[in-house]
Amino acid sequence: MKIRNLVAIYSLIIGLLMLLMWAFFLISGQVPEIIDRPAEIILHLIAEFSTATVLVIAGLGFLFKKRIAYNLNLLGLGMLIYTLILSPGYYIQRGEWSMVIVFGVLLVLTLIFLIVSLKKEYEIKLDRLSSP
Repeated sequence: MKIRNLVAIYSLIIGLLMLLMWAFFLISGQVPEIIDRPAEIILHLIAEFSTATVLVIAGLGFLFKKRIAYNLNLLGLGMLIYTLILSPGYYIQRGEWSMVIVFGVLLVLTLIFLIVSLKKEYEIKLDRLSSP
């Protein structure tokens, strides 16, 4: 499998899972901060949904060989790294260490995909990505 496809699949899966997770939490009423700290959680949700959307668009862009996908994916992975560093704080305060471990594993995987993307830029772009 080509490295471009692996990066695309990772970004697409993570982006979709983020969207599904937050949709589930919101629909099932598991975001009490909406009442307690609405401004904070709304801005957090904007950041999360923005990250997920960029990752999904970049992943699809890679699969459809769009030139903009490479740079968009770098942006999405950077956004994801930020959220993977910030979000575990909530679970640390609640003592939910299994979630902290999940975020840690995802952080390591995301860093690996980012480094591979940067090191294999020529190989990824050589794969005849078309114009936007």
